[in-house]
Amino acid sequence: MNAPTPTWRDERRIDIHAMPQRIWQLFVDVAGWPQWNAGIERIELHGVFAGGSCLVIQPPGEDPFASRLLEVRENQGFTDETVLHGTRLRVHHLIEPLDARRTRVVFRTEVCGPFAADLGAAATEDFGEVLAALKQHAER
Repeated sequence: MNAPTPTWRDERRIDIHAMPQRIWQLFVDVAGWPQWNAGIERIELHGVFAGGSCLVIQPPGEDPFASRLLEVRENQGFTDETVLHGTRLRVHHLIEPLDARRTRVVFRTEVCGPFAADLGAAATEDFGEVLAALKQHAER
């Protein structure tokens, strides 16, 4: 089945003085995400960090929602998908080596469905801060 054509897109990126393996360690430590993502109060991974597993995410002051890992590639990134109100939101968390000491992390978001622009904007509004906190955490 082909992926639906996105109707809203966003991309944020940051360069981090860390190896891809360090970024990957932070990604697979799902329980640790709230340490660098203020938009997550609590998170649970049901299964292993692999395609098909489910995440239940509790944002501060909001109801929890489920997201599914679609694709997971060690030291390269992962894609998760959340469906809310008939709108499909996919975030590609990409790890791109730049040189021997630096890595670029990219959050590429694609949203399609009746509330694409609103949900996309809401979901990504803090991605700049999330990436900055990830950088700070990874460079420690």
